[in-house]
Amino acid sequence: MDKKSLFDWGKIGRFGFLGGVIALSLSLIGVVGTFAERDVIGSVVTVGHVFLFGAIAGSAYLVAQQSRDSGKGKTLLGGALVGFLAGLPIAVLILVALPLDLRRFMHNVSPDLLQMLTFGQSEMAGLLIMMGISVLLGLVSAGLTILPSRIRRPILAGLAAVFLIGLLSETIILAWGNQGLGLVIRGFVFAARGLSILGAVLVFALTAGLTAWWASGGQRLRERVGALPPRKRQAVRWSSIGLGILAMLFLPMILRTYLTEVIDNVGLYILMGLGLNIVVGFAGLLDLGYVAFFAIGAYTMGVLTSQGELGIGGFTFWSALPIAVGAAVTAGIILGVPVLRMRGDYLAIVTLGFGEIIRILALSNFLAPFIGGAQGILQIPKINVLGMDLVKPEQLYYMLLAGCLLAFFVSWRLGNARLGRQWMAVREDEDVAEAMGINLTKTKLLAFAFGAAFSGLSGAIFATKLSSVFPHSFNLMVSINVLCLIIVGGMGSLPGVVVGALVLVGLPELLREFADYRMLMYGALLIVMMIARPEGFWPSAVRQRELRAAAEASSPGGGGSVVEPI
Repeated sequence: MDKKSLFDWGKIGRFGFLGGVIALSLSLIGVVGTFAERDVIGSVVTVGHVFLFGAIAGSAYLVAQQSRDSGKGKTLLGGALVGFLAGLPIAVLILVALPLDLRRFMHNVSPDLLQMLTFGQSEMAGLLIMMGISVLLGLVSAGLTILPSRIRRPILAGLAAVFLIGLLSETIILAWGNQGLGLVIRGFVFAARGLSILGAVLVFALTAGLTAWWASGGQRLRERVGALPPRKRQAVRWSSIGLGILAMLFLPMILRTYLTEVIDNVGLYILMGLGLNIVVGFAGLLDLGYVAFFAIGAYTMGVLTSQGELGIGGFTFWSALPIAVGAAVTAGIILGVPVLRMRGDYLAIVTLGFGEIIRILALSNFLAPFIGGAQGILQIPKINVLGMDLVKPEQLYYMLLAGCLLAFFVSWRLGNARLGRQWMAVREDEDVAEAMGINLTKTKLLAFAFGAAFSGLSGAIFATKLSSVFPHSFNLMVSINVLCLIIVGGMGSLPGVVVGALVLVGLPELLREFADYRMLMYGALLIVMMIARPEGFWPSAVRQRELRAAAEASSPGGGGSVVEPI
């Protein structure tokens, strides 16, 4: 930027235009209007407002973050200018929607949308309010970048908590708000729809306070633990893990039936995510046909245990489980053999084809006498433990918890073992790994086998959960969803798998009424993650170092660019 120039007008114009186009697009495709039906703060702020103004505030924040060195006054004024420019497309929409009768061409430009954009006021008054809020948000967003991180982070955490709890207010009330203490809390924390104003203030203050405390007190606690002798440090670590597991044992009592059912679905994806994390995150083998192993585990369990006409063995769940997992492992090895020398896009295409082959075979008339074809397999019995069938979600939860803990432990041990280091070496550079004496054939096949085992276990539990298996449950989107959750959570990170599953599987389950926009949210979240936090929500330490080294190498004077392997 020229020192004589007050602002970098090009940057301000680009980000202002980008924020305005995003806000306008969300309005025209129906996101703003649809989400306006869900309040965050009752009768004050809706989810639609958050989407509309979030794009404007985000653009101003990014510009201000890149120009903090130019002075506080310029940063604040630049944010206000971005807010003004980003609000212009919405202002134009308000002005031309009725004269041009845009609803003839764009169904979502409805009177309700215009009523929301003008805040129930006349056209000109609403336009002025809209532009004023846009400028104010730009100013506030720029101001956040000026604040020290110890203040900025609690504020952002508090705002995120208000949005999340307000968004899920109906679910929270349904689970806890109709009896006992929940009924008392509901009276002043929640409004008829969303949080009350008092509730929003309490949630914000509590979250911001805890975040600020953890930033200081948590750091001191970590330093104290780090100063302990190795044995005591290990004891503290295992004690923390034990307390976490103990808390998870009581989780169904807190969550109740509906939320436990959601957690059960998340658990199935955590199992698959831990398996694909070995294949993609540890070994760097891009597998887009991962759903095939999920299907093989489910169908094997169904055929062996079904009490219908397709059942062949009369097995119990426990006797059929090793066979189902073994069948998935065998399929993983069979897939791994022909793709040993393939990398990148070619590997992705072949594995994608493998997954589609399994789905088409499940639908075909050729295998229909054995696995039911489109009619599927019915009458699969529930899991029986000590003579009790696990029918309720609260009961099945413990089976999924045991499976996830087992998969988590195995993945953790493998990641720290010699085999895990071999996988990481293969991920970085196959040729160098082979030159160092690593057996690529054995290493890759073991990655496919372990990944398939966890997916087969998830499929076996899935079959008993539904008491039926249908081929339409095993389409390509299952593989895509699992791959997305390990990217969002953090490639190669075990806790990241859990976080990614909660974000990409649990949250959409709680927002079923907005299922039409599920893939849109997926795409938007992935774009934001790749730009703002490419390492994921909870990245592994190795991945963080790799990305930091790549960024330093690709920066001016950093020694060139680095192509980051998947």
